[in-house]
Amino acid sequence: MSRRVLTSAAILAVIAIGFLSPQHAGAQTSAAAKTSGPAAKAFTPPRTAWGDPDLQGIFTNKDESGIPFERPNEFSGKQIADVADEELAELIRERSRQTAERAAGIGGAQTGAGPTHWYENYDARNSRPWLVVDPADGRIPPTTAEAQSRPAVVAGSSFGNGPWNGPEDFSLYDRCITRGLPGSMMPAIYGNAYQIIQTPGYVAIRYEMIHESRIIPLDGRQTLGPVLSSDMGDARGRWEGNTLVVETSNFNRRTAYRGGNPKALRLVERFTPLGPDKMQWAVTVHDPTTWTKPWTFAMNLTKDESQAPFEYACHEGNRGLPNILSASRADDKK
Repeated sequence: MSRRVLTSAAILAVIAIGFLSPQHAGAQTSAAAKTSGPAAKAFTPPRTAWGDPDLQGIFTNKDESGIPFERPNEFSGKQIADVADEELAELIRERSRQTAERAAGIGGAQTGAGPTHWYENYDARNSRPWLVVDPADGRIPPTTAEAQSRPAVVAGSSFGNGPWNGPEDFSLYDRCITRGLPGSMMPAIYGNAYQIIQTPGYVAIRYEMIHESRIIPLDGRQTLGPVLSSDMGDARGRWEGNTLVVETSNFNRRTAYRGGNPKALRLVERFTPLGPDKMQWAVTVHDPTTWTKPWTFAMNLTKDESQAPFEYACHEGNRGLPNILSASRADDKK
């Protein structure tokens, strides 16, 4: 596979082109995202030449693969802090065993039938028993009556059986358009590398999977008007001590997280350095029209310069969808 990595200079060029004439305004205010979870010792990261906390580098979340999003039933009544280290270690061993079993179904590492990058999450060293940290019961709050009556955005997967009548029948992920937010930062079967780049007034995050880049201004400018929306939303960042806080709104219907209301959905990310090679990434979901209260999930990112993002050659030469659709038409003729 050819390797094509977007350089820091290229991202800085994007910043220069995209934000030559920002509209300056007062900093947005909001309640800080509440994040609980495994206790972390205070860590003071180095500073950039212009004085901001330096979070730059190559990160991966592959060790968080296999963690249930919500608290499993067997931990009913427990919070994350109640799970002993020995209990978590046994849980991780069982997850690794299950991963090995699943691998056999997609070719199997032993048989060599699957590409090696499918197994980069094997033997993941999870940091926690589940991801949802607020509410304390580890469960996503109930949805509102309005959300329950809202038509769902439904798209199929190329791993399913169709029917396939056009590209609209597939998910944006299948079509190599986006994994959305926060999906772009969630562990997947492979491609779990991320690069954080900082310049005065901006932070850029580059994602290996679906080859997206987010440019996050830190200058307190206003968000875009309500008429404008995008797949990854409109992000604004600020520093709270050593934590980078990023608030994102202006999502569109097709990428609103978990069927949220794109006009009301607001995601607050908190990137908190825990040590020289660890950072906690926490996301608080605000959408009073969809959930009865805000909720937060969190995971760790590991700094690893050997995990530099590769070119994401999605669609294998753009033949994926044409092949599936032509096979469906052939099946129709039968």
